[in-house]
Amino acid sequence: MFSTLRPKIDTLLANPAGTTDDKLQTICDLLKDTVPYYDWVGFYFKNGDKDELKLGPYAGAPTDHVIIPFGKGICGQVAVSDQNFVVPDVQAQDNYIACSISVKAEIVVPLFVNGVNIGQIDIDSDTPDPFTEADERFLEFVNERVAKLMTQG
Repeated sequence: MFSTLRPKIDTLLANPAGTTDDKLQTICDLLKDTVPYYDWVGFYFKNGDKDELKLGPYAGAPTDHVIIPFGKGICGQVAVSDQNFVVPDVQAQDNYIACSISVKAEIVVPLFVNGVNIGQIDIDSDTPDPFTEADERFLEFVNERVAKLMTQG
């Protein structure tokens, strides 16, 4: 599945039409619609000079978590750690911010531009423990391509 998604991501990001946000929205929609256990897909970005994340394009149910302070929840922890964070069972995480009672697992992969963590891709799943190393490598690939887009624009 990921091997067929990679060229689609490249093609989508290479399209000269549309804004960066349009392209990120299309990625969110593509991943949510294609990967059966990706129930919510979104990008969070550092909010200016503040130590917080701001929600960018996403696909899935609306969320109240538009602003997330650094260190809070899984996304906030990734903003500080600069490391991928895979949560097989969100109920087992003390610092988890619940978006929906149906969410069982989460994966967050930081997005680096010129070595600086500027944001992340966040995936929620209603399936318990669905994420593998293949998900991590694929989402790192997505973020590498998005970083290239952001340095061009």
